[in-house]
Amino acid sequence: MTIRLKTMLAAAPAFLLAGAAPVLLDAGASPAWAHVGHVEHSGFASGLLHPLTGADHLLAMVAVGVWAAMIGGRALYAFPAAFVGLMVLSALAGMGIFGFPGGELPLIEAGIALSVVALGLLVAFNLRAGLALGTTACATFAIFHGYAHGAELPAGAGALGYIAGFATATLGLHAAGIALGVLIGRAGTGWVARGAGGVTAAVGVLLLVG
Repeated sequence: MTIRLKTMLAAAPAFLLAGAAPVLLDAGASPAWAHVGHVEHSGFASGLLHPLTGADHLLAMVAVGVWAAMIGGRALYAFPAAFVGLMVLSALAGMGIFGFPGGELPLIEAGIALSVVALGLLVAFNLRAGLALGTTACATFAIFHGYAHGAELPAGAGALGYIAGFATATLGLHAAGIALGVLIGRAGTGWVARGAGGVTAAVGVLLLVG
């Protein structure tokens, strides 16, 4: 077995897990995509778990990393930084800061689902945006995810710890996506990325209509 084939086989299970686990998690969620189990945790722990227990957040954040790896260069840090930065700001808005009422704004959940579809398609079709355009796209997607994070701040949880927790989890998911993207690029198995992107977009469509 060649080294390239071994790398292909090593990469495939990781992508199947990344695509399948969120779907299984989502199957147990309520129609409103509730994130369960957060009330029992406070502050950092609750924030850390939040992006990991929703298919919408998890898929989008991994896809940002994969897309950044596919483009390479400064996108490797610009895309994740833009996503996390805007996510934190919009989370503050979701908590009622900046004069926003807090809670869910209309179409926030639809915006999250659309971001999953868009990021999946960007990966599936290997669309290479310029640095400015790609960074802007990631920042725009992050607004929806961040607002949802902030609006779901558990009662009694410290806001700063909660923000630090979900920002840490998000960076970890971005890093996982970058690692997977780099591995696939070196193995020359672009079809794995395209397939994973297609599955991600399909899940986004299901979230949007369901």
